[in-house]
Amino acid sequence: MNTKLTELGISPEDYCVFGLATCFLREEGEIKEVKVIEPIPSAALEALIKEIPTSYQLAIATTVGQIISEDAIQKPSDFPADSQFCDDFLDRTLAATRTYKNKPSAQEYIKLGASKSDFNYSLERKRILNSVHKVSDDDNVKQHSHTHKIL
Repeated sequence: MNTKLTELGISPEDYCVFGLATCFLREEGEIKEVKVIEPIPSAALEALIKEIPTSYQLAIATTVGQIISEDAIQKPSDFPADSQFCDDFLDRTLAATRTYKNKPSAQEYIKLGASKSDFNYSLERKRILNSVHKVSDDDNVKQHSHTHKIL
């Protein structure tokens, strides 16, 4: 088990949900689809259960120790070989796991060892991972002329 996680109160037996999301990368004007494995916090899982549109195709409930060992991160067999782990995977796993420890009732949505794939899967709003927002003067909010005056 990863020492950092153990020091922060996470054990190999702790419950966490990991999802397979369809995301996109912008490369040289083209958009490329990628499959990303990321931990899903309890509040986000509750929203997915309420059928909001999502980029998640699949979610599995497992123990942290099944995914993270002392020397490596193990890709669950439920996920495709070409899928990749999200940025900051360890930190995000720590944060997500703590949400299930704080709200154990969220573990009822997907039982330990089970998976769920009947989400409201939609790519209408694409998740672009390397998107850069360029700020311009057009982004400034126009304020009423009396906003800063004492009347």
